[in-house]
Amino acid sequence: MSFFKISKKLLAANVVLEPIRFSTSPDRYRHWKIEVNGEMAKFVWKTDVTAPLRPGYEMKDQTYDLGVDIELADAIDRIRFENPQVKVVVITSGHDRIFCSGANIYMLRSSTHGFKVNFCKFTNETRLAMENASQHSGIKFVAALNGMTAGGGYELAMACDGIVLIDDSSSVVSLPEVGLLGVLPGTGGLTRLVDKRKVRRDHADVFTMMGTTGVKGQQAVDWRLVDAIASRSNFAKVVEQRAQALAAQVTVEKGEMGVKLDDVEPVVEGNTLRYQHVTLQMDPAKRTAELIIQGPEGDPSGSVEDAVKAGASFWPLRAFRELDNALLQLRMNYENVGVVSIKTRGSRDAMLAMDSFLDTHRNHWFIRETLLKMAQVFRRMDLTAKTFFATIDNESNFTGSLLELALAADRVYMLDDEGAGTVQVQGSALNGGSFPTWDDVSRFSHRFLDTPDQMMPSLATLMRNPQSARDANNLRIPTVVYDKFDFPDEVGTAIEERASQSPDALTAAENCLRFPGAHTMASMIFAQLSAWQNLVFSRPNAVGPRGALTAYGEVWSPEFDRRRT
Repeated sequence: MSFFKISKKLLAANVVLEPIRFSTSPDRYRHWKIEVNGEMAKFVWKTDVTAPLRPGYEMKDQTYDLGVDIELADAIDRIRFENPQVKVVVITSGHDRIFCSGANIYMLRSSTHGFKVNFCKFTNETRLAMENASQHSGIKFVAALNGMTAGGGYELAMACDGIVLIDDSSSVVSLPEVGLLGVLPGTGGLTRLVDKRKVRRDHADVFTMMGTTGVKGQQAVDWRLVDAIASRSNFAKVVEQRAQALAAQVTVEKGEMGVKLDDVEPVVEGNTLRYQHVTLQMDPAKRTAELIIQGPEGDPSGSVEDAVKAGASFWPLRAFRELDNALLQLRMNYENVGVVSIKTRGSRDAMLAMDSFLDTHRNHWFIRETLLKMAQVFRRMDLTAKTFFATIDNESNFTGSLLELALAADRVYMLDDEGAGTVQVQGSALNGGSFPTWDDVSRFSHRFLDTPDQMMPSLATLMRNPQSARDANNLRIPTVVYDKFDFPDEVGTAIEERASQSPDALTAAENCLRFPGAHTMASMIFAQLSAWQNLVFSRPNAVGPRGALTAYGEVWSPEFDRRRT
């Protein structure tokens, strides 16, 4: 019996799948091993074929599912925070002849459409985290391809700063998705091929239509698919030389002693997830949720050494790791939630003091990594297929870093308290670009695309004093301002209307509107993922009864609707 039929049996039997957990640690890894030796680290990947993330499919040698990538994402965070001295990471395989066979196809074809898309989204974010660490944290990556490298494995390699391919009779790199599965390389492969590695368009066209045949040896170097090749006897030496050369390029401050990251897991109370600083409360009947973030307490008047001593409990790091987990929960475990109300609580003065502390010490390695983590979480929000409405009332604390949540939201509703002074927003130096979007600009600047010369004076005003609803409206913060009589009814009606609309249309519209202005490679990757991968993952040529993804592993060939659309 095929794995696809096994999965269909599970679905037909209404098997309740356990919620996906996003917290892990090296002692619980099933697929990766971290080895640290001074300034160099090694991530060794060997898929545990007995450990799929969920029942219904079997893991094959060096394939990956979401569980493999959850561990990789955790490993990247741990190198950044627990081993800040590391300057270069070598990623290689523990399998003698295979670096990676690609994503686990049985997992893909037995999964829902939403899971497929969110799986691709998470793997993209993980690879972009590597590139972010290379750019800002002084952590370079070398892909040591010690065997056949296909699909998502080659996409992982392209996210690295250098690629070394073993030169033997069988080791090739390939992107076989189009011909083999009727889908696209889902982890930025086509974009990185031409935008990052500068592969010629015609060479890229040939390469992506070759199936698993791929390209090997000197041709892979000539076509810019890899940076170097090495014989099996010389492979380790060439990889080490490449790693040392990249490590020598690192100029940013590196730490000596890191901080231990703990688990971030919510306490589940019915439809509510409670963390230390974040609460996520769902209303399944209305398909809505409230996401509440509690700001810091007190003035962080200690030294940066005290912040390091606080480690994973340091408010910005802990709160934003919790927010990250909540966003992933919303994506993967609560697909039916459509509209999320963002609320903030706490002291505005304490938030301003925390932001000032972060800005003052931003060059210290721990503060730098904390700010980079915060920025990563805001970008995770940008890519989450939920409607976000920020509601600013008399309990709100949309100040500084927390104001960024409102700037990231699809709409902002603000209560006009008619001069009482209880409903205000205020910016900080961190709103000027410390948390760039995927298109590498500040969210505040998105509000001034028509008049960019007004952006900095407006930001200065926002930073200088708390702004009432009417003043904030002049600075383009709220979408709509309501008085105390209309505020609850109008906001409630807006949420209800939004939740009633087509989820597909909303996801597409929000993706278009959240990325205004010029694109970067990262924003193009996600734009193309949303448009094209969403399309092919729902088309019969890929996932229909006779589609290519359905036909994988069967004795029959796919049948295509030959019309081009």
